[in-house]
Amino acid sequence: MGLCRYVVMPRALRTLTPLRRAAAPLETRRCSALCPALLPALLALTLASGPAARAAETAVVQEILDGKEFYIDQKQAQVKEKAQAPQQISTQNSRGQIRFEAGAVGRLNRFSMLRLGQGCFLLDRGQVLVSGRQSGCTRSARLSVRGTNYLLEVQENGDSELSVLEGSVEVEPLRDGQPTGAAVATVNAGQRLRLSPEGVVLTLLALSSGDYSSILSGPLFEGFRLPLPAAQALDSYLRSQLPGVTLPSVPVTVPVTVPALPISLPRLF
Repeated sequence: MGLCRYVVMPRALRTLTPLRRAAAPLETRRCSALCPALLPALLALTLASGPAARAAETAVVQEILDGKEFYIDQKQAQVKEKAQAPQQISTQNSRGQIRFEAGAVGRLNRFSMLRLGQGCFLLDRGQVLVSGRQSGCTRSARLSVRGTNYLLEVQENGDSELSVLEGSVEVEPLRDGQPTGAAVATVNAGQRLRLSPEGVVLTLLALSSGDYSSILSGPLFEGFRLPLPAAQALDSYLRSQLPGVTLPSVPVTVPVTVPALPISLPRLF
């Protein structure tokens, strides 16, 4: 029976094999031709035993606006449908809201696309509004949050733009998904950071009241019926820092009560 070169095995897995123990923490094994059938399970165990292993993200579709052009892996999605990493969520001429497993919400604008991952989503194009504790990534930045409201955009030329509406976001510049070595920047509420595709900081500007009004009256707020989980924190920030700007109210459906009409019964005598 032919032999195949096997993968490096951590110490925790050596109790599963009768082969001799080795003093080194890692070693190369030889096994029979059955190795290919065992590789997926053993690799999964190896990854799960690592300290950096994280559960794959999931997201549930909560709302779809402006038609039905809302997709999971290029298949038309429905409300309450679940997507799981590494699946892709995208829109054409529609908008939508998803709820991440940790409770945060993401609203996708038209012609946007993101991919679920482990620990953060990757925005490939378009815009996403995030409310709550949910980290995000682009190819030029990794965002770390602890519960906030922010708007992330990837433009056609590859630039990334982060607008922090409330709270703060730590930004680690990336180049092709890898750290550039540049210092992590903290973007606070009322600031907008712009990065090049290479992870170079281009601008860091203050958001004006006009910028806030434009965002709050735009497609990531207009028409949505479900509330944002961190809406109260955003409303408190606006009241204290920008009293002339108000958070749009979520439409409330009031049940219509139809008054009972009087019924006249015919007299029998």
